[in-house]
Amino acid sequence: MLFSDDENTIEIAPDAYLLKGFLLGQSDGLIQSLTDILSLTPLRNMETPGGYRMSVAMSNCGDWGWVTDKKGYRYVKSDPVTNKPWQPMPTIFRDLAQQAAERAGFLNFEPDACLINRYAIGTKLSLHQDKDEVDFSQPIVSFSLGLPAVFDFGGATREAAKIGLTLEHGDVLVWGGKSRLNYHGIRAIKAGEHPRLGPYRFNLTFRRSQ
Repeated sequence: MLFSDDENTIEIAPDAYLLKGFLLGQSDGLIQSLTDILSLTPLRNMETPGGYRMSVAMSNCGDWGWVTDKKGYRYVKSDPVTNKPWQPMPTIFRDLAQQAAERAGFLNFEPDACLINRYAIGTKLSLHQDKDEVDFSQPIVSFSLGLPAVFDFGGATREAAKIGLTLEHGDVLVWGGKSRLNYHGIRAIKAGEHPRLGPYRFNLTFRRSQ
């Protein structure tokens, strides 16, 4: 059952919210759907346009998928390695993403892309903006599963002050509006073992790409 208590909805910046424990009670369905997707569209470490191999392993589901390679950062309808369409976004993914967006005040969120990131111990993601989408009026919805992580949420510039939030299994972040293009990143994952997902953190990020 989802939390409905307002005290579990924490404003971290204008139009940006941490929904503590929002996914608790949904783990079985989420993890089973995630396992099914990754059995057909395995994770891999993509390469940036500059030739850097990302430490975070990635996959996608939905109508569109985000990729990076020598051609640049972009959304594509098919996996450029296999030339096959991405797996459909599971209903449980879409429903929970829409419910989280609504809780944060963003109505009628229709995600067409779900980025799947797997963080091993020691991996991190440097500060960046999510700006490859066409419509910035739609929010970003981010699920945390597995090991905890420290999420840095900054401002409109890379140099702006930032806050560090501990994200635990079942937490959701939603940001849009005034904070839609804020810089953010993940600090190196500390050693640990999650009872369901082992020595990993999984992040599911929902976006309206087109």
